[in-house]
Amino acid sequence: MGWWDNSYHEAKKLLISPTMKQPFHLLATLLLSLWLPLAFLLVARLSYVNYTLNATVLDPSSTPSPPSFLFSFYLYTNPALLYFLVAAISIVALVHGLTGKVSFVTESPSSFHRPHLHIAWIILCIVQVCVGLGIEGSVAVGINGAGFGVRRSVLSRLIFFLGLHEVMLVWFRTVVKPVVDDSIFGVVSEEKWVHRAAIALSVGTLWWWKLRDEVESLVVVAEAKKELSMEIEMADFLGWWLYYLTVTIGMVRIVKALLWVGFALLCRGVRRNIDDEIIAMEEEDQDKV
Repeated sequence: MGWWDNSYHEAKKLLISPTMKQPFHLLATLLLSLWLPLAFLLVARLSYVNYTLNATVLDPSSTPSPPSFLFSFYLYTNPALLYFLVAAISIVALVHGLTGKVSFVTESPSSFHRPHLHIAWIILCIVQVCVGLGIEGSVAVGINGAGFGVRRSVLSRLIFFLGLHEVMLVWFRTVVKPVVDDSIFGVVSEEKWVHRAAIALSVGTLWWWKLRDEVESLVVVAEAKKELSMEIEMADFLGWWLYYLTVTIGMVRIVKALLWVGFALLCRGVRRNIDDEIIAMEEEDQDKV
């Protein structure tokens, strides 16, 4: 028992040491932030599976095998809560991109222990359970929507990626960061560039590995059902709407970047003209003297 107690205290000191807090904070923030793009992946796979089953039922020559219990649980569990949470965070990201400010996104450090923190804990736990069970179920039954339908252009994929990155940043700032700060530091910590860089690298890696080939099921399923005169369900419409909402967020980000560059060039040109006028006036004054 003495050896166990000593090992426990040594491990506890190592974990709570200032040198270990920062790396652990970064790792926890990064892993929890990835739940949102995984939620997009799960929603896309749900759309693909729903379309595949409907097409199989309409084909009289097909004899589908009875689904397993895990597959049935994965497919028929109501994903409305996951759709709602992903859509709500995406709407917040759009509003934040248009206005630059949302009240509960830009809370002051003094409001750390307000109900926002408890709501963040609840949302994070719900997303973890829904996405964790869904992704595990999709892997177990071998669901993969890669290559389904017509691929989008490179520009469309880039705009969607930018929108997804913006949504992920809002998820990080509103849900993940308050929870991790409360668990590790007990106070609000400053948002550092290393967090934004790690998030961009992680979502880029996940995008290149899985998302870029499967997330397009959100929009392709609705279009394919329309072409085949199949009934478009509410989940299909929500997936289509969620895809183009994310694209809109990416377009807003691009427009804001172009406006920023335009204003920067304009201010630089105006400043150059003012400097030229000042130099000309100084030369005139010297000539008069």
